[in-house]
Amino acid sequence: MKYPEIDKYAEIDSIIHRFDPRAKIITFTLLIFSFVFVEDIRIAFASLLFAFCILLLSRIPLGFMFHRMKPGLFFVLPFLVVMPFTVAGDVMYSYHGISMTYEGLYYGGLVFVRAATSIMLALTMLGTTKMDTTMKSLHSLKIPSHFVQTLMFSYRFIFVFIDEFRSMWTSMAAKGFKLKANRHSLSIIGNIVGMILVRSYERAERVYHSMSSKGYTGESRTIVKFKMQTADYGIVVVFVGIIIIFKLYGMSLS
Repeated sequence: MKYPEIDKYAEIDSIIHRFDPRAKIITFTLLIFSFVFVEDIRIAFASLLFAFCILLLSRIPLGFMFHRMKPGLFFVLPFLVVMPFTVAGDVMYSYHGISMTYEGLYYGGLVFVRAATSIMLALTMLGTTKMDTTMKSLHSLKIPSHFVQTLMFSYRFIFVFIDEFRSMWTSMAAKGFKLKANRHSLSIIGNIVGMILVRSYERAERVYHSMSSKGYTGESRTIVKFKMQTADYGIVVVFVGIIIIFKLYGMSLS
């Protein structure tokens, strides 16, 4: 059974894996926010290439990464398809009153490339650190505890939802149910989703009482000790330098 594990390859030894998790979160967040606001598509492609170089340095299998990127890219794909036909500008192609403009294609491509860069950087950041270590790092960075706990439980319960859904789906298939594009199938799917929500609520109550009885205080516990090394400071300087170079290059083009 396949699960959407983000940190499946977190045990690989690479320079990005060895990067201090706290510094990694800060620098990757700065990279994402600096690249997501670029306004020139040439800089956007350069930032995408830079993100791909970081991915290669992380040694995470490319097939694994691109498979995880597909849902995010599918979400922004409509911008690339719709904007060429809705943004006014110089007509590139016209057919029966429907016109495609250069400006629309430009901005659609810009949105798509920026999104691809952000998703790749975010997945590289999360994929090179164990999830419990990432949570511990967020605590160390003074991120609100409620937010960190919500994030942690949301990630862990994804696998529970998958197991519950597959169990019920197997049960329905054993009873002869076949998914079709009709009202009956939609009703069955709705019932399954409702049952998952009810079971999840009951399971959450049991987990909460169990953790409370064991003295859970809301803090993420791990044996990992954080300590910045010289190499970590070097990576931070390089990444911040890259951000400044991209910023200066963008200003020179405007």
